[in-house]
Amino acid sequence: MKVAVLGLGYVGCTAVACIASQGHTVVGVDVSESKVALVNDGVSPIKEPGIDEMLAKAKASNLLSASTNVEAALTDCDLAIVCVGTPSGVDGSHNMSYIVQVTRQIAASVSQGRTRPLSVAYRSTMRPGTMDQMIAPIFSSVLGSQAAEQVELVYNPEFLREATAVHDYFHPPKIVVGTKDGKPNAAMEALHHGIEAPVFVVPFREAEITKFVDNSWHAVKVAFANEVGRVCQSLGISASTVHEIFVSDTKLNISAYYMRPGGAFGGSCLPKDVRALQYISADLGANTPLVDSLLRSNEAHKHYQFMRIAEDLAPGSRVLLVGLAFKAETDDLRESPAVDLARKILDSGHRLEIYDPSLTPEKLVGQNLGYAYAYLPTIDSLLVDKARADAGGYDLIIATNKLINSLQVDPSKTVDVSAIP
Repeated sequence: MKVAVLGLGYVGCTAVACIASQGHTVVGVDVSESKVALVNDGVSPIKEPGIDEMLAKAKASNLLSASTNVEAALTDCDLAIVCVGTPSGVDGSHNMSYIVQVTRQIAASVSQGRTRPLSVAYRSTMRPGTMDQMIAPIFSSVLGSQAAEQVELVYNPEFLREATAVHDYFHPPKIVVGTKDGKPNAAMEALHHGIEAPVFVVPFREAEITKFVDNSWHAVKVAFANEVGRVCQSLGISASTVHEIFVSDTKLNISAYYMRPGGAFGGSCLPKDVRALQYISADLGANTPLVDSLLRSNEAHKHYQFMRIAEDLAPGSRVLLVGLAFKAETDDLRESPAVDLARKILDSGHRLEIYDPSLTPEKLVGQNLGYAYAYLPTIDSLLVDKARADAGGYDLIIATNKLINSLQVDPSKTVDVSAIP
């Protein structure tokens, strides 16, 4: 197949690399000329293990190209996959402006003379009903009575975790395909050929709500574990022992994922999707007190961790923060709890240095770039290399992830905020 991927962020870049590795011809599309230039050189605009090598191989095999021109990219395409962002709006709802913009561009670019319909699959998280009430009407307004013959709409949520995105693409927990009538789509079947996972082909709305349910449940697990962890620590109880007992029950307690007391949740999915579910619930008049409390609980945990760290620090202490990105081996700073922690440390008058080898400020792009400088404007001067981090002299070393294992630091001065002992 020939596949166009619109949006070259984390989800889009992973899709481009993985789809090309399956032998399909892929065109990446983005408004950012710098991203397009990098992909055309076979270089990834994001930091994610394995992507650079896959893009380079795809480019060498003439399976990969990128463009800022939607119309040109869609020529002779069998499938277009929309991976543009749906960030949180001021009121907590998803900002759908990017979705609307790219949908209009696709609709205007679809050739009236196509001999087969173009399958357009959306992977961006969006409110249930969006495919029926927003996306389909846009295509109908542009293509008129020919819309159903020219375009087949699909909602296909992704289940990727940063730092393991390539593995997750080929080994997903499930494949969910939403269509207007709940029947299979040939292009999506070809795209997922050879990937073993439970497959659910359902109507649009069942597919659209999937990510809300999944991500809100993950947020519940993190918040619950951290609340239990704080109680345990306050009572002198071993939270790790309690966690071990709890997750041993795989019949009733489901799984161990997200259930270890430790860091707050963050990143580009959980916070914004919880906010959006809150908004939807309020809009519908539903009562969801647990969901409404998740972000407050998460913020309380961030403050709790900072207070535990700061209580024994003298004013002006020298602090090393190991790991600033949302996850090790990525450069995603969006809503990273470590960014909030760094800001609190600086606001308290301490001298902060940060070690995170995956971060290069000049390579940050898009929303990631904006978030980094909005919340940590001095990031360029805070980052240090391994030699300086290993040199020591710090009053406190804070580990946020496994990067601490790569350093030679004084364990007696190290606090690991990624786990509550």
